[in-house]
Amino acid sequence: MLMPKRVKRRRVHRGRMKGVATKGNKIAYGSYGLVAQECGWITSNQIEAARIAMTRSIKRGGKVYINIFPHKPVTKKPAEVRMGSGKGAPEYWVAVVKPGRVMFEIDGVTEAQAREAMRLAMHKLPVKSKFAIRELAKGGEA
Repeated sequence: MLMPKRVKRRRVHRGRMKGVATKGNKIAYGSYGLVAQECGWITSNQIEAARIAMTRSIKRGGKVYINIFPHKPVTKKPAEVRMGSGKGAPEYWVAVVKPGRVMFEIDGVTEAQAREAMRLAMHKLPVKSKFAIRELAKGGEA
């Protein structure tokens, strides 16, 4: 599973998810991308499940790029523990995703293969998302 090697603070606030993505909102590496359409937390397990679904779908032919990383720890207190006595221990890690964020990219496969791979990955993710194609710049090269 993905997680940071080391962090400055082990317990962080939940924060707010508002607005649209200003970073990572363009397809940078591949030809096709999977773009989030709503806010959400994506766990490291969900990222890994989506990655496996895509690589198996394209039969390890093309290249899959993961553009999100779970930096945020989510804490949880043990079952049947009384209120108080501090915050719980980190349970899992999440990536905060906003609308417009390109989460995954694929290169080296046909559009039909990429669409199918992304469709399978969408079922593994908790946020509504859409398939996107890289737009070429005026010079012909993206």
